[in-house]
Formats: sequence, C-alpha cells, structure tokens
Amino acid sequence: MDALVTPRPGLAPAAAPRYPITLRINGQETRLEIEAWVSLLDLLRERLHLTGSKKGCDQGQCGACTVLVDGKRINSCMTLAVMQNGREITTIEGLADGDTLHPLQQAFIDHDAFQCGYCTPGQLCSAVGLINEGEAKTADEVRELMSGNVCRCGAYPQIMHAVTQVMGIPVVTETTDRSVVVGTVPA
Repeated sequence: MDALVTPRPGLAPAAAPRYPITLRINGQETRLEIEAWVSLLDLLRERLHLTGSKKGCDQGQCGACTVLVDGKRINSCMTLAVMQNGREITTIEGLADGDTLHPLQQAFIDHDAFQCGYCTPGQLCSAVGLINEGEAKTADEVRELMSGNVCRCGAYPQIMHAVTQVMGIPVVTETTDRSVVVGTVPA
C-alpha cells in the first residue's frame, strides 16, 4: 500500500489550521492567526521581523532566545506561540524607552559586557527577568540564576559586573595570592 496520499487532480492539499491569538508585544497589541506548531521565537523572528532574539541551539540550552513573558524570562524557542495567547511579551527591542536605554543596556555598554553580541539580547532579557524575580541577593546567586545564558566569547565577568551594578550588589573579587607550584595547574 502506498503511504503517500496524492490529491485528486484539481484539488489543492488542505491548508493547516490556523489559530487566532492576541499578544501584547513590546507594548503594542498584535493579533495574528498562526499554525499550532509555531514557536514563539519563530513567530517573533520570521513573522514579526523582531530579530533581536537569536536562534542559538533551538533546544533551550543556550538562552540566546530569552524574552520576557509577563515579566518572567523564558526560552522562546521552547514554547509554542499559541500557548502565550493574551500575554505581554517583551523582547530586546522593547527594553529601551525611546532613545533612553534600559539601565542594564547602559551598564552592558559601560562594562563592555559583550563581544560578538550574539548572546547579548538573551543576556539582557534574562537579567531583566532576574531583577523582576527578586531572588538574587549576591553575586554568586546572580551567576547561578544567569547560568542558562551561554556566552561563547567568555564575557561573563563583564556581564556580571553590569548586572550586579544595576542590582546594587557588590562583586567580591578574589585578591588572595595563590602560589603556583611548578608542574601543576592552578585551580
């Protein structure tokens, strides 16, 4: 038996069902009709042309796609857009207030907290969400709660300084002198 179904001549294949959703994206109400399988990331990037959120691993492991949903950080590659119906979505494009940068955006500039910039939108949205959550009280807690956002360039120290500065958390730098024993690798 042939597994492929061939439409009869003159009949077009059935279109995929589309579902109406309403999202408030960066303060603006947006009404759409989308297929059930469209991720929030693909909706933002491919259909709404908000390309600040990046597609990194597309598996929820790198954090490049982090956006805010009702003020909470979420990996937009891991949620379907239809699941967010009626929610407030904030992307990197919505953090600034006109020409006035969000304090975290300015701190990232001040601390040179980016190199290639690919992770920066996700890092910024994650940091805003972290602040909204109010769970981090120390630099170590910030490090732990931001660990889902990967920076392949290694700008972590600068990112930490920017985030903790905005949060008013002092960053304790290690000042102890650790001697090196020849033939070993310092830890």
